[in-house]
Amino acid sequence: MYRNHQYDMDVTTWSPGGRILQVEYAMEAVKQGTPVLGLRSDTHVVLAVFKKAQSELANHQQKIFKVDDHMAIGISGLTADARVLAEYMRDECLNHRYIYDSPMIVGRLVVQVADMSQQKTQNYSKRPYGVGMLVAGCDEKGPHLFETCPSGNYFEYYAMAIGGGSTSAQT
Repeated sequence: MYRNHQYDMDVTTWSPGGRILQVEYAMEAVKQGTPVLGLRSDTHVVLAVFKKAQSELANHQQKIFKVDDHMAIGISGLTADARVLAEYMRDECLNHRYIYDSPMIVGRLVVQVADMSQQKTQNYSKRPYGVGMLVAGCDEKGPHLFETCPSGNYFEYYAMAIGGGSTSAQT
C-alpha cells in the first residue's frame, strides 16, 4: 500500500497503480464477512448462511432478508449497508406491484441495485457499499440467483458462495 494514505481518502482519486482503494476496501469487507451460499435448480433457489454470534454476549445478526414474496437476499459484509439496500429493494418491489399489479422481475431489480452501488463509486462525498449480496428469486422465467458486488458488478449463477471461506465452499 501507500504510506501517506493520500489515495484512500475518497473514491474519486486513483492510486499510481491504477486502483481505487476505497472500492478495494469495500470488496475486502465482503471477503471477510459471513459466508453465504446460493444454489439454483430448474424449479427452486436456496440461500444458506452461517449463523454465528460475534461473542457469547452478542446475538447473531440477520444475514437473510425477505425482499418480496418471490425474492430474498443473503448478505456478506456490512449489515448496515445491507439494510439500506434491502429497504430500497422492498420499496422498488412495492412500487412496481402498485403500478403494474405484478411482481417485479428479479433481473431488473438487480440491475437497479448494481447501478446504485456503482454510483457510490463516482461521488466524492460518498463511500461504496461494503456489502455483497446473493439475490435469489423466482419470476415468470423461473428461478434466478444473482451476485452483486460493491463495485457495481452483477452476475447470474447456478451456484455461488461469497464471504469468508467462500473459496472452499465453491469446491
